[in-house]
Amino acid sequence: MIDLKATYLGLNLKSPLVASASVLSKKLENIRKMEDTGLGAVVLYSLFEEEVDHESIELNYFLNRGTESFPEAITYFPDLNNYTLQAEKYINLIREAKKSVSIPVIASLNGVSTGGWVKYARRIEEAGADALELNLYYVASDAQIDGQNLERAYLDVINAIRAEIQIPLAVKLSPFFTSLPNFLQKISQAGVRGAVLFNRFYQPDLEIESLEVQPHLELSASSDLLLPLRWIAISHGRLPLDLALSSGVHNGRDMVKAIMAGASVVMVASELVAKGIPRAAEMLQEFEQWIMKHDYASVNEIRGILSQKNVASPAVFERANYMKALRLFDDRF
Repeated sequence: MIDLKATYLGLNLKSPLVASASVLSKKLENIRKMEDTGLGAVVLYSLFEEEVDHESIELNYFLNRGTESFPEAITYFPDLNNYTLQAEKYINLIREAKKSVSIPVIASLNGVSTGGWVKYARRIEEAGADALELNLYYVASDAQIDGQNLERAYLDVINAIRAEIQIPLAVKLSPFFTSLPNFLQKISQAGVRGAVLFNRFYQPDLEIESLEVQPHLELSASSDLLLPLRWIAISHGRLPLDLALSSGVHNGRDMVKAIMAGASVVMVASELVAKGIPRAAEMLQEFEQWIMKHDYASVNEIRGILSQKNVASPAVFERANYMKALRLFDDRF
């Protein structure tokens, strides 16, 4: 019998496959289905800082800068006067989910500033969430904001939320850092328990007939796995952080790659949105069959065996990969 158990943010999971934040978790019925498929935990859909405290002066600064070039700009949001109702709905969903399922329920907050909305993290904890995922989603479109100040702003909101809650905190990041390992070290020192690599920026599209900018969402593909796979492999074992791989997970082989790179858990959303929640059970079966075929007895036996620190050619994860990849075409021309 294969041992599929995993640990993430100090939580015991029956499997390493976790439902990441998506529209699917807006319904309690879907959360129950997720548990039934064998998913180890569920991250609820994100509650945005704009939905909690749209009157914050600091928040207003972030929203009004680069509005039209920012994928989740205010022009894409519904009437702000309805946001307090959305926030209460979110808290109620946490309470109901905790009554209905036994798997960990991880709440998700999406924000970048230190406004009054941060105190809502405490209400999330009081509602029973097992952990909180902070999604730092911001497109730096202002040339006056440099990387150092932006990272400081991120750390400010992390510290503000960490001060409000006792439950484990994970941070979901984009890959766009000058030195990602350095920032991972900083969030670890700030008391963050886990890092989710990566969030995906949904690029707006251009409607050339009506001359409008339109919100656009494209589901991931297995090829999107390569970027988070690389950074999970580089980061594994270097910091006291649980690493969750997110983006590009669509089958059991993708799960194997993620765990071998060093991921504590593997997060899935697009595959379930496209093919339905029962697809998670099939993915787990594919994953388990691969482990059995290769004579491993548990998930822990394969975790990190292809991370940078455990392979014969660690430089392939760095610049050497660029040169070697380009040389693959040398014989074709």
